[in-house]
Amino acid sequence: MWNYIVDRWDQIWFGSWQHFSLVVQSLILATVVAMVIAFLVYGSPKFSSVANGVSAVGLTIPSFALIGILIVPFGFGVTPSVIVVTFFAVLPILRNAVVGLQGVDRAVVESARGIGMGRIRTMLTIEFPLAWPIILTGVRISAQMVMGVAAVTAYALGPGLGGFIFSGLSRLGGANAIESVWVGVVGVIILALILDLLLVGLGRLTIPRGIRVKK
Repeated sequence: MWNYIVDRWDQIWFGSWQHFSLVVQSLILATVVAMVIAFLVYGSPKFSSVANGVSAVGLTIPSFALIGILIVPFGFGVTPSVIVVTFFAVLPILRNAVVGLQGVDRAVVESARGIGMGRIRTMLTIEFPLAWPIILTGVRISAQMVMGVAAVTAYALGPGLGGFIFSGLSRLGGANAIESVWVGVVGVIILALILDLLLVGLGRLTIPRGIRVKK
């Protein structure tokens, strides 16, 4: 195992960076998409229920099936990988964003509107900061989930550590097959832990201490 890692360190490092970059960029895109949808629907019980229902149903879709479908219009490579990872990343964030925004005290919102703050300003300065701890929890859940999904996208020749896993599985019994699988699996776990620690740090920086204590 040690010799395998040393001999292929450049490939492992590059694959790890690709994997981490794919997840982080897709996570940022998913957060933006989820926040926009949440802001549009959270005030309506009907549309909120639809959003939560879509989130629940979306999580039941096998990632392999979605990748296979997207290969037809988009081919192999980065594009279907980004779409799949972003799709699955949106779901937990959307659910938490709707719950977080609905949990904001309406009296606080009405007070802000009463002093002349517009809808958008109220969202950005009142509702979003108060809902952010719950939204960030959804982001953390999403990050852990899509770190594994990103490995599956190697099926469509996507970037990342999934290539080591699929390569090893395709030649089980051959030389370095087990080592290749272990490098991919352990690498994904390590990246997931690193990303979660970074998100915890982000929470410390972006969530006011008063809200953290109350939480």
